[in-house]
Amino acid sequence: MKLAANLTMLFTEADFLDRFALAAQAGFKGVECMFPYAYPAAAIAERLDVHRLELVLHNLPAGDWAGGERGIACHPARRAEFADGLALAIDYAQALGGKQLNCLAGIAPRGVALEDAHATLVANLALAARRLKEHGIALLIEPINTFDIPGFFLHGTRQAEDIIRATGSDNLFLQYDIYHMQRMEGELAASIAASLPLIRHIQLADNPGRNEPGTGEINYRWLLAHLDAIGYTGWVGCEYKPRTSTAAGLGWLAQHGVQLDTN
Repeated sequence: MKLAANLTMLFTEADFLDRFALAAQAGFKGVECMFPYAYPAAAIAERLDVHRLELVLHNLPAGDWAGGERGIACHPARRAEFADGLALAIDYAQALGGKQLNCLAGIAPRGVALEDAHATLVANLALAARRLKEHGIALLIEPINTFDIPGFFLHGTRQAEDIIRATGSDNLFLQYDIYHMQRMEGELAASIAASLPLIRHIQLADNPGRNEPGTGEINYRWLLAHLDAIGYTGWVGCEYKPRTSTAAGLGWLAQHGVQLDTN
């Protein structure tokens, strides 16, 4: 099982650039984050190199996050901004050795017909997938639950698969977040197995609370074994909010029979 520490949510006791060392000390070989853009790419690359970490994933710019925006890919009036953000994301991915970028669709814009938002998202994703393929980078999209983010445009696996088909791209894949899909769909084992050909990245957290595995209703010991059984070989990102401290929360690994990949 290849587990990556999400540095946006784990090791937050330290400044962002210091979290790489903490992740390595905890045994992680891979890390992910939401947005690296507040820090010079050279500074992040240095941390990755020193601590022998792989940057598994980060997101394209997603608008005014602090102001409540959660992506702009479905906003017809912001296609130029999306293209600019795509260029920035490519620069960072190349500097950091990243092979996957996630695109957050965003909250459906007010006053825009859903059909127009859908068409905009498909066009933006087709552009991004094509540009990223030129650089050997895969593009991912992530359905997110509408309880935590009301109005989020992309909120189910079937919808994501339809969007992927609509782009006609062979470089657009699915990021499957177990927490979000437990809230929206349930039937996790069957859903993951059915979508496996399109899944390139998985993230985990328990429900309710979005805390570490073992704190909620999801049988993670069984589910993680299921991922191995069906042949999933990608990374699993630990994108949860530790109930107490990050270090204390990592006790779930031993409790669930999980060993960090030391190869």
